[in-house]
Amino acid sequence: MRLRRAVAALTATIIASAGLTIATDVAATPAAEAAAVKKRLVPLTKSLKVASEVRRGYDRDKFDHWISQGDGCDTRDRVLIKEAKVKPRVTGDCDLVGGRWLSYYDGRRTRDASSFDVDHMVPLAEAWDSGARRWNAATRERFANDLADGRSLVAVTASSNRTKSDQDPAGWLPRRAVRCRYVREYVAVKTRWKLTVDLREKRTLLRTARRCRNVVVTVRPATVGATSPR
Repeated sequence: MRLRRAVAALTATIIASAGLTIATDVAATPAAEAAAVKKRLVPLTKSLKVASEVRRGYDRDKFDHWISQGDGCDTRDRVLIKEAKVKPRVTGDCDLVGGRWLSYYDGRRTRDASSFDVDHMVPLAEAWDSGARRWNAATRERFANDLADGRSLVAVTASSNRTKSDQDPAGWLPRRAVRCRYVREYVAVKTRWKLTVDLREKRTLLRTARRCRNVVVTVRPATVGATSPR
């Protein structure tokens, strides 16, 4: 260890005396990566910042979603493949054949992938209202296609997805048996993307969270790029 430090110090001295500089990619080092947040569900929910929501300027097209993931598959396809209870065969232009799916929102099953939607756990409009309006286009695209956190996108029946629409938990919750899971995942996504909540939303989340096992929720914060404040 002492030898390595001595060599490093000598190298730095030689470079400095020669008038040279070394460019260091700080972002590539583990120390610069966002540390995972680990909290129990109720404290994590309490930590969500309350702010008023702003819908002005929202347009779904500002979130470029279901982008290509290679090999003819897009984000929606990848979620359906990952969440299949029986894995489908992938043919042609990412056609999914022979799989089976369970929609946890309403407990319904299907063998027809086209009958399921892929839902944004935090709806795009809700994300816009609670902070995404300040993001740049690249960040909104990453949010809308977030395959890095399995809680961000979920395969569910088209009917349950459309009933939920762009509502937050104060306006819509899934069947009672899975509400704890839903709240855990919703709070995790809001935390991951540094999104705020309104007062009714937070009260609903806390009321539900207090009825659940107060398990530890682990979240790795996403990198968010901002435009000018709005």
